[in-house]
Amino acid sequence: MIAVLDTETNWYDELMSVGIVTAEEEENRFTPHDTIYRIISPAYTAGGMFSSSLILTGECDGIIAERDDAMYDIRRFLSAEKVSGIYAYNARFDHRLLPELGDYDWYDILRIAAYRQFNPMITDAYECFKTGRMKNGYGVEDIYRMLSGEKTYSETHNAQRDSVDELNIMNMLGHPSSVYRIAMIQ
Repeated sequence: MIAVLDTETNWYDELMSVGIVTAEEEENRFTPHDTIYRIISPAYTAGGMFSSSLILTGECDGIIAERDDAMYDIRRFLSAEKVSGIYAYNARFDHRLLPELGDYDWYDILRIAAYRQFNPMITDAYECFKTGRMKNGYGVEDIYRMLSGEKTYSETHNAQRDSVDELNIMNMLGHPSSVYRIAMIQ
C-alpha cells in the first residue's frame, strides 16, 4: 500500500491542508483504497491563494483540526493502511512542511514524470536537458494534460482532489513503485 499526498499552504507558507489517497499496487497500476483530508487550524484562517478550494461540500469534506490532532489522525490512518511510502509531486516541498512524517520514505513523482526516460509522451518537440529532464512545462497541470490528452484539465488546489490527480499521473505513467526508488528524497 502506498500513499499519495498533497498539501496547500497559506500566505505565510504554513501548512493549511493535507490530502492523502492510499492505493494498492497491482501490475504497474495503483488502485485507490481510502482517503483522509485535514484542514489545519488556525493556519487556514490566515488565508491563502487557494483558500476558496479548501472545502468542497459533499465531495471531499475536510475535518478542521489543530495541527497536532491532524497529524495524529494522519499517522493513525497511514499505519492502519499499512503504508510503505509516501509519494508526492514535488515531494521536497510537502516533505519540508510535514516533519511529523519524516520517518516514512518519500518519493517524488515529478522526478519520474519530467524525464524523457520515464515519460513516453515527452517527444523531441519538448526542450530537455542532456539528462532527459524537461526544461519547462513539467508542473502537475502540464504533465496531466500531456498524459491524459485532457487539454482543459486544471488543478483544483484542493489537497484531497490533487492527491488523487497525482495518483492518476502515476497510473498514466504506468511504472511500478520500484521505479520510483531513484526518486526517493533524502
